[in-house]
Amino acid sequence: MDRGAPIRMGIEHTHLLATGAAIRDFSVKFAHVSIWPYGEALERLDESSIPATLSFLWPYRRKLQMRKRFGKPVETIPGLQWYDYRELYREKLKGDFAITFAEVASHNHFVLVQKEVLCNQTAPMIKLKEGVGRNGYLRLLGLLNSSVAAFWLKMNCQKKGGSPESGGGEADQPWSWSYQFNGSNVERFPIPLKGFVLSDSAFDAISRRIAATNPSAIMDCAVPTVAVLREAKDEWHRSRAKMIAFQEELDWQAYSLYNLLSDGPLTFDKAGAPGLALGERAFEIVLARKMAKGEASEDWFDRHGSRPITEIPSHWPDAYKRIVQKRIDAIESSRAIGMIERPEYKRRWATEGWDALQDKALRSWLLDRIERREHWYDENGQPTITTLARLADTLSRDADFVSVANIYAPRRDLLAVVTDLMADEHVPFLAALRYKPSGLKKRVDWEHVWDLQRQEDAAPDEPAKRRIRDSIPVPPKYASADFLKASYWRARGKLDVPKERFISYSSTGSSTIDLYGWAGWDHREQAQVLATYFTNQPLTTEEIAPFLAGLLELQPWLYQWHNDFDATYSSSPAAFFAAYRQQIQGEHALTDDDLRNWRPPASTRARRTAKKK
Repeated sequence: MDRGAPIRMGIEHTHLLATGAAIRDFSVKFAHVSIWPYGEALERLDESSIPATLSFLWPYRRKLQMRKRFGKPVETIPGLQWYDYRELYREKLKGDFAITFAEVASHNHFVLVQKEVLCNQTAPMIKLKEGVGRNGYLRLLGLLNSSVAAFWLKMNCQKKGGSPESGGGEADQPWSWSYQFNGSNVERFPIPLKGFVLSDSAFDAISRRIAATNPSAIMDCAVPTVAVLREAKDEWHRSRAKMIAFQEELDWQAYSLYNLLSDGPLTFDKAGAPGLALGERAFEIVLARKMAKGEASEDWFDRHGSRPITEIPSHWPDAYKRIVQKRIDAIESSRAIGMIERPEYKRRWATEGWDALQDKALRSWLLDRIERREHWYDENGQPTITTLARLADTLSRDADFVSVANIYAPRRDLLAVVTDLMADEHVPFLAALRYKPSGLKKRVDWEHVWDLQRQEDAAPDEPAKRRIRDSIPVPPKYASADFLKASYWRARGKLDVPKERFISYSSTGSSTIDLYGWAGWDHREQAQVLATYFTNQPLTTEEIAPFLAGLLELQPWLYQWHNDFDATYSSSPAAFFAAYRQQIQGEHALTDDDLRNWRPPASTRARRTAKKK
């Protein structure tokens, strides 16, 4: 899940999660975390020490119990609890370092990670023997990221995705094809017997510098300003150009290691090599010349936003120009080098670009700021629903928010900026406002499972619990077609896990929403804001029905998690809200079935009238 959701839900422990799609160009973007119910020694934590984690996972307990490990459900495997990882290889998590890689990608992407990082099935791990330090890992990392490794892996691995011919890319562009770099083939990659130093501390340092000047990293450290971002942008581009130059030296050193160069090494001192822009590498100059003759297409340059050049840049040092000319000669004269120095095996350095990265980071910073507690609790510490206008007014007094909003959306009204930010970051409070009919049917199945799980929890002994447990079906997965909006699907996914930032409160299915709450509220707080809202608003029966329906949906969770006496309510919160809801329902002559069957009014669209002939 994204990094904000566990904080919102109060999850006790998480680990950074590396996925294959996030591993690119010697780095990994940690956009996700994994819930971690284990201690420092990788022992399972006692349930009493992770109550928020277990509460969060409880709705998915049956799904988790029935996960298969080597064909057996987790619940039948001795020593495993329902919230355990299905497969946790503790030996792989020992030691300070590991190399992980993108199992499916168009090119080879390997990255060094620390022990605090978990990797899912799309990012296999490589562990070296005990005692190998950081430098040992870096040496292997360089070799695995070389164009030689790209060539060997593509010769020995299968295409993945799309048609068998194209591997999910363009049929006539082999560099766009995806391959599955499975662990068994990576393990067979031949390592040269003689010593090699392809990746060193300088390489590692420039990689870290690129990560440190990424917009999201800048904003993690301080409030972003135009000056700071401009300086970071320049440094990011400089570091990236240097990294491209380093990769070139790595590739050409690898050719020497594998005896592919007949006239000796063609490497240059990394420290003195000029930074390279895309389009300036030796193979790209050769490709541009072929393109000028009509022997190659422009696709490589167009796809990566680079400018084709046919001559060696004049501003380079003379010594470097001579080396690049020799590389061009080798590409054109050596069958082996010419076969590898091609787009299929050379790093693409594909990126969204600084502007897109900055836009995403600014958006995330602003949304994080909107999530601050003071916007969702009143002066007495009680949860409160707010309108967009009130929220924007509060934020207008936050000088940092206003300054960052001006960078994100210059010359736009603050209310319009906040409205746009909130538009796809909320999920409605009520099931009937989230799902299409197909999704509501699946929701009924999930509620049945939860009812049975509650019966299991209330059973007096293990045999009774087992009888109920054996009768509990596995609930169905949701699909994107089950949700009323694509943004709800993105926030919830196939198991309907609440990862959204905000809750929207509307009595219709309209896209225009003005009332919002915070998704970090627990069930009692959600019930309280609903009750407070319809108590303080003069609502008709038609208008109050969906809010009462929302309170009814919360009732089973209130009984489950908030059924102890609370002096604030002179009873348990569960009993208080049940009695109050029933009182209001009576005043409006609404039954529980009326609330369960409530649906938003159908949107009215003007019919098109056929033109008369």
